Amino acid sequence: MDYFRIMDFKKLDFMKSKLDALRPLNQDILANLEQWFEVELTYSSNAIEGNTLTRHETALVLEKGFTVSGKPLKDYLEAVNHRDALILMKHMVHKKGFLKEDIFSIHKMILKGIDDSHAGVIRSVPVRISGSPVILPNYLKLPTLLDTFIQDFTATTDHPVKQAALAHYNIVTIHPFIDGNGRTARIIMNLILMQHGYPPAIIRPQDRLRYIKSLEKAQLGGSMEDYFSVIETAVLRSLGIYIKAFTQKPLVDLSPHLLKIGDLAKQTQESVASLRYWTKIGLLEVSTTTPSGYQLYDRHQIERCAKIRELQKQRYTLDEIGGLMGGLMGG
Repeated sequence: MDYFRIMDFKKLDFMKSKLDALRPLNQDILANLEQWFEVELTYSSNAIEGNTLTRHETALVLEKGFTVSGKPLKDYLEAVNHRDALILMKHMVHKKGFLKEDIFSIHKMILKGIDDSHAGVIRSVPVRISGSPVILPNYLKLPTLLDTFIQDFTATTDHPVKQAALAHYNIVTIHPFIDGNGRTARIIMNLILMQHGYPPAIIRPQDRLRYIKSLEKAQLGGSMEDYFSVIETAVLRSLGIYIKAFTQKPLVDLSPHLLKIGDLAKQTQESVASLRYWTKIGLLEVSTTTPSGYQLYDRHQIERCAKIRELQKQRYTLDEIGGLMGGLMGG
């Protein structure tokens, strides 16, 4: 069965043609957009892997160089490293394709200062994915599997989005490293997209479960339809964001399910000051931030506010409430 039939290449090509028609792109808008994507890609990719920095905290780390009180040093390093890996990736965009050494270079940046002994080094031990029945390749087969993957990729003439999706899938399935495979795979996917004039695709934290389950389903021999749907949706979303930005429309769609802090205050009857403080200490999660700095919340935060007040009435401190509520949502 051709699982790629479910990828709408005509729609992808149509959206790409709309973006191409806007070229040459306004450099001021492009710089703003690239900065926004740098934060979004870093926050999203790390959050999928369990990093606890919020989107706002990630922006502070990347744009101001701040560390975040109460957060592990590892989370700070992961943010800085991912940003640096994105910068390294951008230097590769002018090339055609990539080499095995490029994968190692990106992975080395991802684990820099976190696990230097394994950074950019093929694993030499068996590993398992926690909570998953997927059996990963024997480490003795990894050099051959990587060489075959690179050879197949170099020879392909497939649609760029298909190439990017398959490269991502193959890297996470080969699982060449002890840690950092997912982040490396997502950066390689975006390298391929950008080499073909596409914007980078963001796998959002709220899509984490669907994304992981779709990968697992394919790795266990099932249909790849769900996985390719996740990738296609992410690519189309980024194309839409770019097109809106360069046609003077809002960069972020202020959908009805997203609330500005003032709207959240009205819905919860809490003060804006309280909501800002709860956000600052990690009790509330910002869904997205517009380039102009507006923080937007999803409607789940209404229930979260009610829970915070309920626990306060039971005389719990805010620190204790953070522990009881499991800290950040989606971290």
